Amino acid sequence: MATTLPLVSSVMTAAPTIAPSRSSQTTRQHYPNFKIIVLNDDFNTFQHVSESLLEHIPGMTADRAWELTNQIHFDGQAIVWVGPQEQAELYHMQLGMEGLTMAPLEAA
Repeated sequence: MATTLPLVSSVMTAAPTIAPSRSSQTTRQHYPNFKIIVLNDDFNTFQHVSESLLEHIPGMTADRAWELTNQIHFDGQAIVWVGPQEQAELYHMQLGMEGLTMAPLEAA
């Protein structure tokens, strides 16, 4: 003899699931800029420092390179470029390979 189970009709009442609303605002975080600092030393000439800045720093003018060279000499250091880390690393390396005395890269 087969037994049949009665159908149980139970309706569960639960609170509806509500997805959290998305914010329509986008928060953008900028990558930090880095400073390239050249330090004064006793073995690089004014001309070599100025020419190195002209050669490796984009947008550098002869007048600005000379101003920075004087600042390096008289103040002991100068920030010669500020910008994104990857470019800063490249310019820092290039100036170092020219024999300039470089401070470590630091966030601006």
